[in-house]
Amino acid sequence: MTVKFCCMVMRINIDCNGCYRKVRKALLDIHELETHLIEKKQSRVSVYGRFSPQAIAIKIRNKTNRRVEILEVQEFLAPEDVVENHTHHTDHDQKPLMSTSWNMAVTTHNNQIETRIV
Repeated sequence: MTVKFCCMVMRINIDCNGCYRKVRKALLDIHELETHLIEKKQSRVSVYGRFSPQAIAIKIRNKTNRRVEILEVQEFLAPEDVVENHTHHTDHDQKPLMSTSWNMAVTTHNNQIETRIV
């Protein structure tokens, strides 16, 4: 089981605010995740951190009792691996770690909370 920096997009059915809270609580309880983004209207959840994608999907499934469908996984080099690969150049198929950080904006309208990347 390989553990790398990953960005994973999943589809999780989020019908109501209770489902949203259940998914959010499950994501906050998983310590491998550095950040997450829940798109309630699109029923999509994006997570970023050092984890195995299958293991995280199983954890979310077990904690929320909701079906989890992995849509996309992007793997990145860890910051220490980037320094090592500049000298060795062994892995050419991996993408470097994103240099920009995720800036999140939280807005509320019509009693709904929306979190988005700006």
